[in-house]
Parts: sequence; structure tokens; C-alpha cells
Amino acid sequence: MPRPRIHDPGAVLDAAESIAVRSGPAAVTIRAVAQATGMSNGALYHNFGSRAEVLGHTWLRAARRFLDVQKELVEPDDAAAPSERRDPADSPDAVVEAIVAAALAPAVFTERYPDSSRLLLTVSREQLLDEELPEALAAELADTDKALVRLLVRMARRLWGRGDRRAVAVVTTCVVDLPTAILLRRERLADPFALEQLGAAVRAVLAVGPPPRS
Repeated sequence: MPRPRIHDPGAVLDAAESIAVRSGPAAVTIRAVAQATGMSNGALYHNFGSRAEVLGHTWLRAARRFLDVQKELVEPDDAAAPSERRDPADSPDAVVEAIVAAALAPAVFTERYPDSSRLLLTVSREQLLDEELPEALAAELADTDKALVRLLVRMARRLWGRGDRRAVAVVTTCVVDLPTAILLRRERLADPFALEQLGAAVRAVLAVGPPPRS
């Protein structure tokens, strides 16, 4: 018997995302998604395997959207993946502003994809990996962290010509820790003053720079 077709897989992910951010991840069931999309339970099971896989693919799409937004802000003119080496043409000021842009990415992401943003704040990757997921999907979820680390290393090498742990830790403070403290925990993603504070904080941390290599 042929597998039932889903004409628009994106509609499934949209429905699962909407349900998760409005009613919680536990509310994302095959039945709820089927009702929201008008698709049959059987078609969803055949194409996604389980409700955990539906939620996993939904989270993965949101994470990739965020990474795409962040890369667009940091490397707007680069069609291909940049070199891991420092570009001699980079001016320090330009790299600093690129890191500021990366720090401000959550605000741009929330404006562009509000439900995807809320999903990433509601459901952690660790929660998804606790589910019974196919190995390939679990690996794709884990790779989202690796993609962020690669970006952090590139930024450190572009600014200081080094990608060691101490240098990357400084960029991590700017791109992960400060946005979390200033924007996310206090729900100030749309607050212009908070965005200005974040930019100033990032520039101040980068002005100090990393400690000497050990």
C-alpha cells in the first residue's frame, strides 16, 4: 500500500509550532495536529512516525531559521561558508559590529518568526533528545549546537586571529550570555532601550578582549 501523501509538510510544522507555543509541548499530539491541518492521523503517522518526530522536526526548523537569521546578520555578503581563518580584509570595527549583530539576532528572529522564537524558548533541545527519535533526526538536532560553535570560532578568529577556548568564551558571552540576561529572561526582545544596552555591553566586553593564551 502506498504511503499517504502530505501535500504541505510545512503546514504540519506550522500547526505543531502553534499548538506548542499556545498550549505547551505536551499538547502536540498526532490527533491535535491532524485536526489543525485537516489531514488524517494515518497520513501523519506514515510521514512522521510519531508525535515526538513531529515536534522534533518542528523544533529543528525553528533552530535552523534562527541560525539562518544569525548568519545573515553576521555575514550578509557571504554566499558560501566563510573560511575558518581570519580574513585580513576584516577591520576590527566591522567584526565587532558583526558580533553585535549576532547578539541582536534573537530580536530580529522574534520579529520575523514569532512562533518559532517562542518554541525555542519553550522547548529545549535536551527535552527533545529525551524522546524516542530516529538516530538521524537526533543527530540533526545535536548539530544545531555545533553550527553555533562554528560561528563563535569564526568570529573569534576574525577579531583576534585566534580560536582557542578563552577567545571563543568571550564571543560566547557576547552572543549567548548577554542576550539571554538582557533580552530573553526579562522578555525585552522588542524594547529599543534594551537592544541599545545589549549593543553597548557587547562592545564593552569585546574592548576588553580575551585573556592571554595559557
